[in-house]
Amino acid sequence: MFDIQLRSVKDRMFGPCCQYVPASITPLHVTGSAYVVGLLSCWYANRSSVSLSLAFWLLNRALDCLDGALARHRKSASDLGGFLDLLGDFMVYSLLPISIAIGQDATPRCWEAVAVLEAAFHVNNFILFYVAAVAEKREGKGGPKAKELTSVMMRPALIEGMESGVIFTLMLAFPSYIEAWSWLMAGLVIIGIVQRTLWVTAALR
Repeated sequence: MFDIQLRSVKDRMFGPCCQYVPASITPLHVTGSAYVVGLLSCWYANRSSVSLSLAFWLLNRALDCLDGALARHRKSASDLGGFLDLLGDFMVYSLLPISIAIGQDATPRCWEAVAVLEAAFHVNNFILFYVAAVAEKREGKGGPKAKELTSVMMRPALIEGMESGVIFTLMLAFPSYIEAWSWLMAGLVIIGIVQRTLWVTAALR
C-alpha cells in the first residue's frame, strides 16, 4: 500500500551506501546474495532458530533494497536484474511460511492456513503478470488503453512489499503464531486480489 511512497525513502537510505560498494561487485551479485541469505532464513526457520532466521531475513531485506539502489546509482538497471530480483523475492516469500510451519511442527489446521496463504500468493501473482503481459501486447500494437493498463499494473493494493515484509518479520519473530499470521496475511492478500481484479476488469472492457 505504501511501496510507491517508500521508494524514494529507500533510495535516500541506501543511496549513500552505494559509493562504498567495490566496483567489482555488481547489482546482480547483490541480488544473488539476497537470494542466498533469504534461503538461509528459511533454513533456520525450518530448524526453529528464531534469532538466526530473523537475522538472515532482515539482511535479505537490506540487500534487496541495496541492489536496486546500486543499479540506479551506477545507471546499470536492467530487465534481467528486475526479473532475478522478483524471482528471488517470490521464492523466498513462498518458502518462508512453509519453513516456519515445519519448524513449529504445525498441526493440520495450521497447514490449512499456510495452504490458503500460498494459494492467495499464486492468484495475486497471476493477476500481476497477466496485466503486465496485456499491457506490453497493447503497447506493441499502439492500443489506446496501453497507458491505462500500465497505470492499473502499478496501482497500490492493501498489501504489497512493505506490508509483506512486516508480516514475515512478525512470523519469524513469533513463529508459534504462524497459523494466525498466515490467516491474517491470506485475508489481506485476498482483499488486494479483489482490488486489483476490479481495476483490471475496468481497464480491459
